[in-house]
Amino acid sequence: MAGKRTTLTVRLRWLAAMLRELRESAQLSKEDVSARTGINVTTLYRIEMAQARPQRRTLGAMLDLYQVDDKMREEALSLLTDALKPGMSRPYEGAVSEVYANYINFEAEALSARQYQTSTVPGLLQTFEYAAAVIDTSMPRLDASVMESRAQARMDRAINLTKDDPLELWVVMDEAAIRRVVGGPATMAGQLDRLLDETKRKNVILQVLPFDAGAHPGMAGSFTLLDFKNPVDPELVYVESMSVHDLVEGHSEIRRFGVIFDQLRAMALSPRDSAKLITEARAAITQSATAQ
Repeated sequence: MAGKRTTLTVRLRWLAAMLRELRESAQLSKEDVSARTGINVTTLYRIEMAQARPQRRTLGAMLDLYQVDDKMREEALSLLTDALKPGMSRPYEGAVSEVYANYINFEAEALSARQYQTSTVPGLLQTFEYAAAVIDTSMPRLDASVMESRAQARMDRAINLTKDDPLELWVVMDEAAIRRVVGGPATMAGQLDRLLDETKRKNVILQVLPFDAGAHPGMAGSFTLLDFKNPVDPELVYVESMSVHDLVEGHSEIRRFGVIFDQLRAMALSPRDSAKLITEARAAITQSATAQ
């Protein structure tokens, strides 16, 4: 059941990292901890991988074994309390996948995002009409209420760009995303207007990768790199394709996607030239609609 799944939050990852570090500092294996606390080894693994929230009693047993001081205990219990609070994805968890719900929560607390989008406008920058058209086309049998909830989730995520400490967003998008008319000329024109408005924000950089750039390393699919304020919170990559939606961790993978993004932004038009191309695309759509 969707309501019973453990949706990841940044605080849960912090708690997991803390418990893993405490166990290793105590020079104990998971088997050692299990033998001395009665906590199942599989449960310990899931807790340390942030795949499960520990019960307060379980957390207390682990902290007792690791002989933490009062300050560390208070910090761990505070993280557990915060991890139990609903994340930004809570209103949509019945309508979106577990991976996407996790991504929504991480994005809400990220410092910055570097995103490459191959065929559609990035979700953070979509209008409701455009989002609904994309979802309806890609999932034509989806219940209308679920489709509306998914589209609204994209609208609500946009608050990350306008809050007091806004997300720093750097987007590289393929020219196909601004040329393909989604939802009809009026919807697409409105979407391109939204993109032009977003380029005026100080915390948003938008580049278009033109068709004439030729083959490029982003052709395999879209992805987003999230960076966080807390140095103990590792970077994440959210990978999107027709068959895969996944959150990826690990220094080597993060580095690989970082290199790919750097190559893509180097191949893309400058933000100013990108805005000009978006303006031209909007004019072409309007002209075509008028001619018909």
